[in-house]
Parts: sequence; structure tokens; C-alpha cells
Amino acid sequence: MVKKTGTKHKISLKAYLKELKTLHGELVALQRWVQHEGLKVCIIFEGRDGAGKGGTIKAITERVSPRVFRTVALPTPSEREKSQIYLQRYVPHLPAAGEVVIFDRSWYNRAGVERVMGFCSEEDTRKFLSIMPFFEKALIDSGIILLKYWLEIDMDEQERRLKNRIADPRKVWKLSPMDIESYRRWDDYSQARDEMLAATDTSWSPWFVADSNDKRTARLNIIRHILAQIPYQHLPVPEVDFPARKKNKTGREHKNSRRMVADYYGEPAAREADKGKDAGAKDKKAV
Repeated sequence: MVKKTGTKHKISLKAYLKELKTLHGELVALQRWVQHEGLKVCIIFEGRDGAGKGGTIKAITERVSPRVFRTVALPTPSEREKSQIYLQRYVPHLPAAGEVVIFDRSWYNRAGVERVMGFCSEEDTRKFLSIMPFFEKALIDSGIILLKYWLEIDMDEQERRLKNRIADPRKVWKLSPMDIESYRRWDDYSQARDEMLAATDTSWSPWFVADSNDKRTARLNIIRHILAQIPYQHLPVPEVDFPARKKNKTGREHKNSRRMVADYYGEPAAREADKGKDAGAKDKKAV
């Protein structure tokens, strides 16, 4: 089940997918419980560029309803938003009853990227860190279940992932000038992280740090941890009795559209492939 590579253990893809399937079933059970009980859940993911936040969130949400599990990834603030109270743009996205809201980066941008890149002053950061424990206490007192995760990777792994974004056409959109600059400022980010965790890790809203150097184990560990942090029960699944279909009086199927998408990968493609094989066989016989 688990392969050992050097000093670390790496889970196989087969074992990963099997465990992920089980955890997805539990997340669906959690979703039903959240709706049944009207729970309000807020999950924050922070970490360096390339830490695996997006992949982890995708693993959590790919089998649940997007109307219950909502992902929030806010863009760069507009000029109007820059003039607002800092937390103002985040508050509207907080969960209502029966919702799980996942922040792919959150208000902690102020203690991380904004501070390191000089988008805010040191005084702004100091004020932010001083009020965060009280803000989060207010959220929890209002009934929100707040979970905060920091995904931790080492320097070599970050470099490997960022370079992979250049080489892989599916990932090239992920690489931005900000990523390159964050790569250069590794030590600045480390200091900002340490000060953020020290100031905002409280008994009522602790930080949970996950080793994400291996993406598969990080995703599984985080999902299991989330499930352990939110007490839930498996609700009985209602039995479904399918009714008889209404009979078609005409006795033939209706064609919904005449503009069909070409079946490029279906029967026509298979026939062309067979023709190619037959032609190849004939050539061999001729030789």
C-alpha cells in the first residue's frame, strides 16, 4: 500500500484513489449533516505559492455539491475595495446555515503576500495581527466552525513545482510574476509566516500545519483532519422508488436536436482505426 522512497513514505496512486473514494463518501455524509443541522463551516487554506492549496481544495470538493461547499478565491481588490475596511470584502462570503465555505487564501493575505510584497505597511500588518484573534472569536461565538490550515513545503519542492508549471501546458496559467517574486523572497515569507502563526494561533482558533511535500498524503491527511474536527452523523439515506415512465403515444423517440456534436472518439474513430489495422496487415502480407 505504501512505498518507501529514501527516508519518506509515498502512497501509491491505487491506494490513494481507494482511500480518497472512502473519504469522499464521508464528506458527502458531512455535507448532509451540515444541511440537516444548519451548521456554518469556514475553512481557510494558506501557504506559499505551489504549496498545493488548489489541489487540496479540489480533492475536497470534487464529489460534493458546489451549492453547499463553496470555494472563495478573491481576485486582486478593486480601487473601491482598497478604500473599504480591510475585512469588508471577506465578510459577505462567510457561510450561512447549511454551508461550508472554503477560502483559497483569505484575509491572511495581509499578513503574507501583502506584507512581503509591500502592498501594505508594517503598521497595517501589526494592526491586522492584533485584531485577528478577536475577529475570529466573534465568528466562532456567532456559531461558525472555523478551521485554519497552513500547507508547508520545503524549498526544493516549491522550486520543482513552479518549474513544472512552465513545462506543463495544463499548468502554465498558474505561474505569475508574483510566484517568481515569492520564490525569490523565501526567507521573507518564512518570517511573515512565523509571525502570523505566533500572533493568531489561539486556543479557540488554532492553526493546523500540514506537510504538503507529498500532495497525495497531504490531501488525505487534511480531509481526515477536517472530518475529525466537525462532529457529524450518517443520516439514513431515503429509499427511492422509481415510477413507471410515461408511455410515448407515438411509439418513437423524439429528437431533441439536429445539431449533434461529432462523435470523434466513438464509432467513426474506431472504424478508421480498424481500417488502419487492416491496411497494415495487407502491407505485411504483400511484403
